[in-house]
Amino acid sequence: MHKDNTYVNQWFYAEGNRERRGPISDEDITRLFQSRRIDEDTLVWREGTGDWRPLREFAGELGLDLQNPVSASAPPVPPSLPPGLQTIHTTSAAAPRQGLSGCAIAGIIAAVVGVILIAILAILAAIAMPAYQQYVMRSKTTMVSGQLLGLKHQVAEFVAANQRCPINDDEGFGTPESYASGDVAQVHVGRFEEGHCGLEAFLRVPSHSQLDGKSIWLDYDMQADSWECSSDVDDNYLPIDCRG
Repeated sequence: MHKDNTYVNQWFYAEGNRERRGPISDEDITRLFQSRRIDEDTLVWREGTGDWRPLREFAGELGLDLQNPVSASAPPVPPSLPPGLQTIHTTSAAAPRQGLSGCAIAGIIAAVVGVILIAILAILAAIAMPAYQQYVMRSKTTMVSGQLLGLKHQVAEFVAANQRCPINDDEGFGTPESYASGDVAQVHVGRFEEGHCGLEAFLRVPSHSQLDGKSIWLDYDMQADSWECSSDVDDNYLPIDCRG
């Protein structure tokens, strides 16, 4: 019986050192090398070689001239793979699993840290914003109380000299609108229902509905020569001496 020696040596090679090709004969693998389809670093394997190894290690066996491979005008097409030979299992030709690069890992870490920082800042802002708003509005009512200090002295002096409460029409006192300044819209000078003299300052703070249109009252007790502050503004936004 005649024996076909075409595939006495059945070579396999890893195209791009990743995709396995073959089987092919000694002549075919030599032509691939000469046509520069593969080079001396291409991994090859045949039965009996054990692991996949660079082609250069078989140069002597195949008669390859590693210094001057001959170019061919048209590279030969490797023979089609016979059924059943594509299932040969090898370990060295498997494509290596690519991991994340250092830059990619650093980018992921930076993104995670950024998200965490944004979350922390959002929480801090949610906590700090109400406290800051209280501080701003309390500073406004404190400034209004400071604006009224001069009028308080005028009222006390007028009472001492005239034994009655002054009103806006009295000498030395202006109209309610004449005292408009900053967050004060007007100030009424007169007497409260219980007979005490006093001042009523109307606030004008459009940017803060908690203050806008509200009043601060300064009640003067002539007998005790003392002042008492009250307001329809929430205590959180008032100076300590005005809180109910």
